[in-house]
Formats: sequence, C-alpha cells, structure tokens
Amino acid sequence: MDTNLTEGAAIELEGIIDSVRYRNVTNGYTVIDIDQGSDIVCAVGKMPTVHEGEYIKVKGTVKKDPTYGEQINVTEYEQSEPNNADTAYRFLSSGVIKGLGKSVTLRIVEKFGENTMEVIENEPEKLTQVKGITEEKAKSIHEQVSKTFEFNRLFMFLRKYNISSDECVTIWKALGNDAKKTITENPFILCSEELNIDFEAVDNLVQSNQYEYDEHSRIGAALTYILTHNLANGHTCLPVRKLLKTCTEYLECSEEDARNALDMMIEQGNIFSDINYAYDEEFAFLPSYYNAESYTADRLGLLLQYPPQPISDIDSQIQIVEKTNNISYAPIQKEAITDALTKGALILTGGPGTGKTTTLKAIIKILKDNNNKVLLGAPTGRAAKRMEELTGCEAKTIHRLLEVEWSFTEKPIFRRNERNPFNCDALVLDEVSMIDTMLFESVVKALPLGCRLILVGDSDQLPSVGAGNILADLKESGVLPTVTLDTVFRQSMKSLIITNAHRINSGEMPIMNDRDNDFFFLPDYDIASIKNTVLDLYSKRLPKAYGYSPVKDIQVISFSRVGDLGTTEMNRALQAVINPPSDNKKQLIVGTRVFREGDKVMQCKNNYNISWTRDDGVIGEGIFNGDIGILQEIKKSSKSVKIRFDDKTAVYTNESLNDIEHAYCMTVHKSQGNEFEAVVIPVHTPPQPLIYRNLLYTAVTRAKKLIIFVGKPETVYKMIENYKKKQRYTNFQSFLSEFGSQE
Repeated sequence: MDTNLTEGAAIELEGIIDSVRYRNVTNGYTVIDIDQGSDIVCAVGKMPTVHEGEYIKVKGTVKKDPTYGEQINVTEYEQSEPNNADTAYRFLSSGVIKGLGKSVTLRIVEKFGENTMEVIENEPEKLTQVKGITEEKAKSIHEQVSKTFEFNRLFMFLRKYNISSDECVTIWKALGNDAKKTITENPFILCSEELNIDFEAVDNLVQSNQYEYDEHSRIGAALTYILTHNLANGHTCLPVRKLLKTCTEYLECSEEDARNALDMMIEQGNIFSDINYAYDEEFAFLPSYYNAESYTADRLGLLLQYPPQPISDIDSQIQIVEKTNNISYAPIQKEAITDALTKGALILTGGPGTGKTTTLKAIIKILKDNNNKVLLGAPTGRAAKRMEELTGCEAKTIHRLLEVEWSFTEKPIFRRNERNPFNCDALVLDEVSMIDTMLFESVVKALPLGCRLILVGDSDQLPSVGAGNILADLKESGVLPTVTLDTVFRQSMKSLIITNAHRINSGEMPIMNDRDNDFFFLPDYDIASIKNTVLDLYSKRLPKAYGYSPVKDIQVISFSRVGDLGTTEMNRALQAVINPPSDNKKQLIVGTRVFREGDKVMQCKNNYNISWTRDDGVIGEGIFNGDIGILQEIKKSSKSVKIRFDDKTAVYTNESLNDIEHAYCMTVHKSQGNEFEAVVIPVHTPPQPLIYRNLLYTAVTRAKKLIIFVGKPETVYKMIENYKKKQRYTNFQSFLSEFGSQE
C-alpha cells in the first residue's frame, strides 16, 4: 500500500487473504491481512463471509493507527473462492472446517492439487482416497464447505442490491442453506415482517434478475413495507383507506388490486385487520403488533378480574406514614394511595411538583410494611437510577427486570415471561410514557397473577420512540383506575421551571423576565451568536457562577439533530471547548466522529452484548439506548474502550463504538427519562415538524435547578400555540374498551 496516502484517502486493492485475525460472529466485524505479493495490508470492517485463502478486492479509506500502522476501513468488498492448490490449503487449514487438521489438509491438496475444491464440492466420495478420511468425514467436509460457499454466494449476490451485511446474516439464519433457492421462487418473502428487508431493494433485485412473481405478492410486500415503515412514526397500525391510498400511489396500481392483495395477505395471516372503534373504521396491522396490543389488553383485563387481596386499614396506615415523615397528604394523593392498595392496578400521572414521588413513596412503604415484595423499574438506566434516588428503593431498567437475552436472529428475548414470571407482589414502573407497545407486552407477560401493577408517568410528555402510545391510551380508555395529580404544591410554585412547565402545558406563555429565579431566556436572533453564548454558558459562566461541572451537571438540549444548532454540530463545538486534543489524551476516529478520553458519550441503541462490571464487582451484559457515560480509557493495544456509566464500567470493542455518540448536546427525545442540574437550550428555527407544545414541555421538565433558553422567543411562542400532539394510530385503546364494555 502506498504509505504516502493521507488518512481518510480512498483506496482500492486486491490480493489473497493471508489470515483472519479477528471476527465478531454477532455483527461480522472482521480484521484480515491481505497478501499482495510484495506487501501485507491490514483491512478492517464488516466482512462476515471472508476466509483465509480467498481472493479479495476491497474498497475503503486509509486509516493510520499509531499502534497498528496503516489499515483500510473497508466499505465494499468482493471475494473469490479458493481456485488453486495454495489457496485451497490456506482455506481448509484455517480452522473454518471443523475436524480438519493441517496434516490431513496437506494430504488432500497433494492428492487433488488444483482440483481440490471442485472435488470437495462435487465429488466428495473421492476424499476417502486420502489416508485418514472416512466416508462420514468426507461427507462432513463437503457439507461444511458447501454451507460456507453458499453463504458467501448469497451474501455477495444480495449485497449488489444494497442489502446490508447484517440483513444478509439475518436472511441466512432464517432461510438456511436453501436461502437463494427460496428467494428465487418467492422473492418477496424478504419483505415479510420477520426479515423486514426494504421493499425497493427487493423490487430492484426481482426486476434485475427477471424473477417470476405474482403481482398480488408484490403488492402484498409493499403493504407490509408501508406498515413497517410507519412503525418509525409511532403507528402500530394504519386505517385501511390510508394504507390502500399510499400503496396505490407508491406502486401506481389500482385500488382494487391493492384491496385484493390486502385480502390475500389477511387470509394468509401476514397482515391482520380489525375495526378500530375510536375511528369507526377498519385498520390494518402487522401480526406482531396486533397480537401485542390485543394480548396486553386481555391480560390487563385478567389482572382486574382477579385482583390481589386489598390491604386493610389503609387510613390508619397513611396516618402513620404522615406522622413518620412529618407530611400531610392532599385528598387526591390519599385517593391514589388507597386505589393502589385496594385495586389490581393504578395509573398515577401528573406534571412536575404535583407530588407523584411523595405519593409513590407512601404506596411502596405501606406495601412493604404489609410484607409485599415490590419491584421497581424504568425504561432507561438514568431513569431507574433517579427512581432509586427518589424512593430510596432499588430500581432496575425494565430490560434487566425482564432478564434480556439474544435470540438466534439477534433480537432481544426475555427470560421472564408467562412461564417464568416476576417474583413479586407489586410492580412499579416509572416514566411509562417512554414504554413502547412491544416492551409493555413483554412486561405484562411476566406479571404473575395477583400482582399489583402501578404505572407512573406524565402523559403530556413525548410518547415512546418505538411504536405505540401506551400511557395515553391507558389513561384515555378509562379501564384502569387512574389518578391525575394536577395541583402544584406551594413549595414547588417557588420554582419557575415548574411554574412555566405547567403554563406551557396549559397553553400559556412562560414567565421569561424574572432574573432572580431558575428559568432564564436570553433573546438572540443570530445563529452564530446563539451558538457562542451556549458554548460560553456551558464551559465558563455556569461553572463559575454555580460550581457546576460541564460534563456531569450541565446538559445542552437541541430540538433537532441537523443545522448549526443541531446536536451534530453542537457536539463538535462543545467537545472542542471542553475536551480539546491533548498529548495526554488518546483519541479514536470512528467514521466522521473523533472520540477522546474524557468525552461525554451516550449509547444510541440497545446493545445486549457489551460486558460491564459494577462497582460492587457484579458482572453483566447490556448497555441501553439513552445511557450516558464518560469515555475513560482508549486501549489501542487491544482495540478496546472503557466507558463509565453511573456505577458500572463497560468495555467496548472498536466496532461497538458505532453505537456511541457524543452527549454534550442531545435531542429532547434522547433526554427523556433524565433530569439534569442545569439545562441550556439553543432556539432559532427548528424544522416545522418539531414545532409543537409537548416537545417544549418535555425539554423544560428535564431541568432540576436551572434552565436557560438562548435564541428566538417567537419560536417558543409558536411551539406553545401548536397544541396538537403528533397523531399516533394504535388500536390499544379500542382493545381496552372492548374489555371495558364486557364488564
């Protein structure tokens, strides 16, 4: 490789794979050495199919590692199977074929020479001519080689149509050795809910290879794709009229053909339909979401039909708690406590300062005093830690409560379920607005009969990132007992953060000119000036005035990811002032991002394979979407990174860092479930879809002691005026209402 190339320069090269140094079998990240004849070049990237002895062509960019020297970050590759005696020996002796040692491999290659691989694939019985190979062993060698090559061929074939490496692995695991044959006979199987391959990629594959297909199958695949695509918009289902309209416009087909295809998919069980009583029309669902919503509604109904034994003498027990804690509960709080202790379920909602925490603490105290085992959970690690701090009781993430594991298709499965329910008498979940449909179904599956379910949250905050609108649907259905705390306590009214949060939520303009409180607005109309003010507040003014640590105490929150005030650009600017390059700090380039020791970072998707060690010595796996930590150490010798998340330290391999982003600035959605000592929010002109009230409300309620807006007041006014919450289509409330009507 030309050593004069600069880091990041594009490069192409080819040669024989001399060795496979490392491979992560979960995601396919691989480190290989390529023999170019006069030079050995190291290449890294997602290459799950490559093996020693194969000929490979790669495209990528130059990476200059201080420890490992020059490498290639591979973006594309094409491989050829071993085609001569030397490459056949390298391949067969690499360990990829189990039970085949180097001495036996050498005898095979000496016997068949250039024809070694052809004999193994097409005439494996000839292998018995080699000393030490039985008929059974010959068959095993043939099957292993055939399986390896079939996967390679499928992979290289699918990659031509922009089907990702991860998707290729999923297809192979689901369809097995006959995957390519299955795809040829029924190409649109790739668009099934299980495989979830992009419709346009599959359609391109079909047209390019001139596969025969049934037009209704193609339309059915498009219908599945539309339903799947809308999960990202929060919809668990769609009105059939909208689904058909979108499909006819997308494929330019007739509505009659679309309806016929939908009926076919419904008959085959690939799409479900039902009447949504809230809209009084037919809705269409992916099977998993129909089952999740209907099951959860039925299971909650069963919970109410067979409630736990009510706790007696509640009034006197409340009085004991009041006396012990020198507190006097409001009538609405006593109602909530009583409902939680006498009924099978309770939804406890309310905004900041309305007494949710004090009410919840009383509920937990009385339950425990009556020998009830109580489990506490929240959607994120930070939310669980905050719940623990506020209640004084141990709290875990919902995933930890459910004891998450991986399925063979790399999807999360939970050890806690109907057959292995939670070991508790009461389950308390906080920040329920963040829980999506599929996770809530998993929680309900693990509830033992006779278990109390207490759901706490603020239904005016943003709904979950995943599809569904669980808290709002539960509250509006009226099926579960619900208490809404709506009175702000006198001591909380001293805080403008709390006062303004409630004003915003009710459509009133916040008080922004009180300089002696905890809510400030610094008007500014110039983007560059807004940005500089935020940087100054974060790095100098707030630490000097309040003693805040920029990394631990202050959080910049943006309404958008894009633009000069979006999270991407703000993180780059904040890192430059807080954690600039230094000879004393190692750094690592991952894509377009530079990670440096001391950086504030956040996990941006669930990763159940990352190992961690807690301060008390407990070892576990799993870091979850939204977890915030500090990058403590970069070890280039082992290509690993240590990140501290609250009370535990996680070890990341190089490829896992694709799931990490800087967290000096984060979106409102990512901040949900967290509270920060001080919050700074740059405001100018976010994209129109982000100008709505509960986005602003959620942002304000992230601050504990101080919040500062910098920018255009008019934008805040527009957000408050837009009171319409983003519509989410679900059928959960309809299923719940069916249960209610039966009662």
